Amino acid sequence: MTATSIRRNLYKVLRKTGVPKNQINEDASLTDELLFDDLDMNCFLFYLESRFNVNIKNDELSQLASVRSTIHYLQSHCA
Repeated sequence: MTATSIRRNLYKVLRKTGVPKNQINEDASLTDELLFDDLDMNCFLFYLESRFNVNIKNDELSQLASVRSTIHYLQSHCA
């Protein structure tokens, strides 16, 4: 999967989770700027795992702190 495809699909997941389009940028923190709480994070992970066909383990959640870190995670875990 290309970086552009990952970015495009991640933005779709964020929009599906309820994040306004104008708040999505690569430097945005999921908890601080996008205001994800535990429920938002669970929805985000569900949509992320479904869209990218990955299984994110609990010990890997700390790698998903921002949009940019999520992109890097997906680049290393998606074929």
